[in-house]
Amino acid sequence: MFEDLKGFTLTGACRCCAAPSADAVRRQFLASGLGALALGVGGLATTADAAQGPRRRAGTPAVRTRLIDVHHHYFPQAHRDAAKRFAPNGPNAPEWSARRSLDEMDRAGIQTALLSLQIPGVWMGGAQESRRIARICNDEGAQLVADNPGRFGLFASIPVPDTEGSLAEIVYGLDVLKANGIALISSYDGKYLGDPAFDSVLAELNRRRTVCFVHPTVAACCEAVIPGVSANTIEYATDTTRTIASLLFSGAAAKYPDIRFIFAHSGGTFPFLTGRFMRAAGKRAQDMPDWPLPLARRFYYEVAQGNTPGQLAALMKLVGVPQVLYGTDFPFRPAAEATEGLKTYPFTPAQLRAVQRDNALALLPRLRG
Repeated sequence: MFEDLKGFTLTGACRCCAAPSADAVRRQFLASGLGALALGVGGLATTADAAQGPRRRAGTPAVRTRLIDVHHHYFPQAHRDAAKRFAPNGPNAPEWSARRSLDEMDRAGIQTALLSLQIPGVWMGGAQESRRIARICNDEGAQLVADNPGRFGLFASIPVPDTEGSLAEIVYGLDVLKANGIALISSYDGKYLGDPAFDSVLAELNRRRTVCFVHPTVAACCEAVIPGVSANTIEYATDTTRTIASLLFSGAAAKYPDIRFIFAHSGGTFPFLTGRFMRAAGKRAQDMPDWPLPLARRFYYEVAQGNTPGQLAALMKLVGVPQVLYGTDFPFRPAAEATEGLKTYPFTPAQLRAVQRDNALALLPRLRG
């Protein structure tokens, strides 16, 4: 479907960078004759598909509970290959296919899953290769959405340390592919999301009021700290906390308040460390006694691998129900883990429905299509 896009050249660029303007993208994309085809991407079905409802393979049960999973991975082969070259010691990609995802979704009552890449995302250490991988993977994700109306959405990936490439891929991902948001990694080459090097990217995401799903990685400092304990056992949760600290204490969270961040795994260790964050705020905490928690309470948190009784209790002391979303981390975890984990917290039926579905629809209204 999207192979044809590689053949046309965009004219008209943003004044601030070399990225094509959104209007230029729309005009030439629609003129190319592919515009009508793309209307089915990003969670919006064609008229015929809308009349029929989500497609379902023969013999599979109808989706009943209609959960929305905001943490669900897909694995383009180009990404597998590039990740092995760039991060040979990174996590192995499990066996995966769209059919495996749909089967798991049918078993768990998941209506729609938001697709994102596993670490290291699309930053492969250099601009040219990273831009190539980003385009291939975003096209494949958008094709999965188009092929399965109503079942998948997409968080498009961008090569964050490459400012020009990121700005161009934001335009392509959001305006052409109609992705539901942008997927980020907690840190890139030792820099966290609040780093001034990423200001131009954050400014554009803020201008667009973008929903950004943030997945953790393992910092270079801490890949083999405790013998016999894998780095991801501790470091994923810790790196999420580091990037939240970076956004809060750099001032980026206050400077870019319209980015709707979703942090994976119930915010990592952050809900357990809020007292230390308040103490570290120093003089600012004297003027605003609970600073920086008001900023952190604007963030969203999904519950994949963050749904034990203690994790949920800490998270719910930090934020209200409207900031909590359902996620599974499939295929690294079965959907049942998150579903059953939510039952350990005394949500009312209305609150549970909000976490499992309604909060995601409020944040990502195009999923209603």
